[in-house]
Amino acid sequence: MLPCRIAAWATLKSQGLVGGTIWLGPQIKAAVAINCAMLELYWFLGEQIIERQETAKWGDGFLKQMSKDLISQFPEIKGFSHRNLKSIRQWYRFWASEQAIGKQAVAPFAPIGKQVVSQTELPNTPQLVSQIPWGHNILLMQRLDDPADALFYVQKTIENNWSRAVLTHQIESGLHLREGKAIDNFEATLPQPESDLAQQLLRDPYNFDFLTLTERHNERELEDGLLEHLTKFLLELGAGFAFVSRQYKINVDGDDYSIDLLFYHLQLHCYVVIDLKVVKFQPEFAGKMNFYISAVDSQIRTEADGPTLGILICKSKSDIKVEYSLRDLTKPIGVSEYQITEHLPADLQTSLPTIEQIEAEFGNAND
Repeated sequence: MLPCRIAAWATLKSQGLVGGTIWLGPQIKAAVAINCAMLELYWFLGEQIIERQETAKWGDGFLKQMSKDLISQFPEIKGFSHRNLKSIRQWYRFWASEQAIGKQAVAPFAPIGKQVVSQTELPNTPQLVSQIPWGHNILLMQRLDDPADALFYVQKTIENNWSRAVLTHQIESGLHLREGKAIDNFEATLPQPESDLAQQLLRDPYNFDFLTLTERHNERELEDGLLEHLTKFLLELGAGFAFVSRQYKINVDGDDYSIDLLFYHLQLHCYVVIDLKVVKFQPEFAGKMNFYISAVDSQIRTEADGPTLGILICKSKSDIKVEYSLRDLTKPIGVSEYQITEHLPADLQTSLPTIEQIEAEFGNAND
């Protein structure tokens, strides 16, 4: 039984159909006020609609009559329009197909809430989809064809409490095609389950389309742009990232070095070093990142922190070169590409804020 299923459902099933529709008891008035119960009611309605239309071969007139009966009996409750009943029928078919049930786990581990659970622990489809608003469910049906892909976004919405606007953005950016796709050495350098959790943090490519830079932008311009749009950058990085510093200074044996961006991950409880490269990946980049991580582990990390992670974000990369470069390194490093909008005309470049203005604004935000 589903955890949010209300007792009235058993009554509904035992009563069956009256006058071509379902006889809804007074218990439903309270249940539909709760999103979870409402969506489980929708699931039951969808199940009944499909069953009656297939066995009795009723056409669309059945839905119109059902809509009239429900609206007449419960005029104060929205959601029983003919149009919405058609959506409920489509929604039920979308999720109840054998394809959807067979593909519930698209990976050995999938995030539910704040945890990582195995395939055997995954809640069933009705229980999952009832945890997100109806509008989110409609959006998923409209934008995605594969229930397995839609389930990915259901889980992410539950985990991160995404609004519909954020969910739309993530679908449009193809997050399900990018998350966990970067090349890394986490399995060899981190214990379980930290290696799986860290691997899920990475995306390839990172989508920086919220930036407008010239084609020949340099690393400082890229860094400035990301910090200018820090909220969007954090959204693209994913849940749990907390900004620590830009151009973080470390001193090793009398020489100063600067880390492009330093973050702390609140769920993994570890520092994350991000190095930005506006050129194609080179093997020496991995060695430099290994050096940075060692320095952070020695100078900043405490006993309460997990192993520091490194993320190299490059303009492009050769997967084979990345694999060879990471193979024998001892520090956990992931390498990704980034995508960016490169269409800013030269005559508009002067309208961009200066580096000093960006730093001043970002400094004020930290006050």
